Parts: sequence; structure tokens; C-alpha cells
Amino acid sequence: MTPADLSMTVLHAVRRAVDENALRAPVPARVRVERTRPGGRGDYASAVALQLAGPAALTAREVAEILRERVVGAPGIGRVEITGPGFLNFTLDASADVHRALLDRVREQGMRYGHGDAHAGTPLRFGHPREVRAAVTADAVGRLARAQGARVSVGCDEAPDPDWARLGIIGDAREAEPSSTEIRPVPAGATAGELLGRLGPDATRWGLLRPAGHDRAPLGDDLLVQGEGNALFVVRYAHARTHALTRGAALLGFTSAPGDTPAREALALLALVADHPGVLLAAARHRAPDRLARHLEAVARAFLDFHDAASPLPVGDEKPSAAHRSRLALAEAAGTVLAGGLSLLGISAPAHL
Repeated sequence: MTPADLSMTVLHAVRRAVDENALRAPVPARVRVERTRPGGRGDYASAVALQLAGPAALTAREVAEILRERVVGAPGIGRVEITGPGFLNFTLDASADVHRALLDRVREQGMRYGHGDAHAGTPLRFGHPREVRAAVTADAVGRLARAQGARVSVGCDEAPDPDWARLGIIGDAREAEPSSTEIRPVPAGATAGELLGRLGPDATRWGLLRPAGHDRAPLGDDLLVQGEGNALFVVRYAHARTHALTRGAALLGFTSAPGDTPAREALALLALVADHPGVLLAAARHRAPDRLARHLEAVARAFLDFHDAASPLPVGDEKPSAAHRSRLALAEAAGTVLAGGLSLLGISAPAHL
């Protein structure tokens, strides 16, 4: 179950409670769920009961109990607890069926895994000044919004810099319309030509997009270093490694197949793969491609930890087993998430490094 699935499950519980007259409150447009903070309970938490308590003329814990009764037992949810003044805490079902369904969904949807229809048909207009970081950020925001079904146009306040085309920004010559949402991050302090000459297009885009828009973008030569201190290298290396595993498995005569409940080492990576649709939606809603960049870094590091702890390929005299096929399926899902995410940031994901 993804965060988006969980949000929809809780929203359905609210609607059911209202329909059954157990809860007299307006049904919200959406229910927000978040990863439980360190020291909290379960995998996810929601404050929806606190949001509905006032309109329902009930305490938040009473609302939480009404919703808990209607969520317990839903597919993909293992346990629901109420903590504090009325927070709902969800522990997801870690069964093999749930994991298989997740990996099957990633395989079926491929690079479009995580895309949605939250903005289906909605016209969105973004404008930006004639500055390279603003142009790259607006381009990435547009890509994220299109992945949620929006009809997007992006315009610059002035004639665009010709070098922007080398950063994958095409057709940006329209004037920004008065109704446009302005994209105006902290300027890069350099032109596109200067950055491209020193870093190339991929490192330039990553360097401009990885920090939050209100932070200065570090654009040093460390973006080209092939080491674990360079997040872009880690993400692309992890993606290339997933392809190497698939090639290695083919040489050994086996392919991936989601199997039984994976080892403990896989759970962190599975959770991040499941989070991907929610991350894409949040990045689109908040016009924040940095959220996606940070998520890709977390996926890459979790994959490398998983790979080191439980190799998807046989080691030494081992023969390929169901466990290896299952691990390979998870590795390939991680590779799909990394490739799809990099594509939305306008960055290439080579199969070889």
C-alpha cells in the first residue's frame, strides 16, 4: 500500500462514517498522511481526526475511534492505533502479497510508476525571470505537474537564454501570463553557459534542483566527483547497478520474480519504493522538485545498503534461488523509481557508468 492508497482508504472511512451518520462533519477533499516521526508508532500517521473534531462537535479521540473502526482490516493495513490527542497511526501489512502487488505494479507501470491524475485536465501556468535556476526549476515543476495530469505552460519574463536548450528547456519563449504562478528561487549566480561549460547538463540541473528554492544552490566541482559524497553520482550509480544485476542474472540463467516476505534488510527500500507516488504528488503540489531529488537519494542509498546486506546475485558456489529472484525484483523496482525520477528532473539515467 502506497501513501496515496492509505490516504484514499482513510478518506473512504470518513465518507462511510458520514454516510452512516456516525460523524457529522464535511468530508475533506483529501486526507494527509505522513511518515511517522522517530519515536512514534507505526509507519504512517494522520491528524484528520483533529481536523474533523470541531465541525463534528466531538473530541478528536472520539473521531479517531470512529475512523479506526472503519479502517481496521482494510487490505494492506496491519494495525491502527490512536495516540496523543487523537492521531491515527497506521502499521502497514508486511505480508508477501502486499510486497508482490507493489513490485508487480512498478513492473507494469514502468517509468510512469507514481504518475497520477490529481491535476487531470487542470490548466497550470508558470512564469519565471530570465535566470538559469528559475528556468530549470520551472521546467522541472512543469514536468512534475504533467505527471499528475495537468495541462502546463511555462513562460519567461524576457527572451530566453539560447543556452537553456542545452539544459533540455524547449519552447520557453512565451511571455509569462499575468495569471502565472511565479517560480523565483534564489538565483544561481552564474549563467547557463558558464555552468554548462564547467559541469555539463546533468550536474548543472541536479545542482540547481537539489536544494530547496529558498536556499543557495552549491554549484562546485564536487558535483562531478565519483564518490559517495556526491548525491548525483550515488543516484546514478545505484541505477546503473540495478541494470548490472539484471545483466548478471541473465548470464546465470534466471530472471526476477517477487516472492515471499523479503528479509529485514529489504523493508526500508520497499517502504521508499511505496512512498514514490506520494513524493511525486507532494513535489508537484508544492512546486518543489527538491523533494523528489532528496527522495531519489534516499532510494539509492537504501538500495546500496540492501544490495550489500542481501545480494540479488548468487555468491560463490550458491545457485540461483527464489530468494535471489525476489531480491532482483526489488532491485529492478528501485532502478525503475530512480530512472523515472531522474527523467522528471530532466537528468539522464545511464545503464552504464
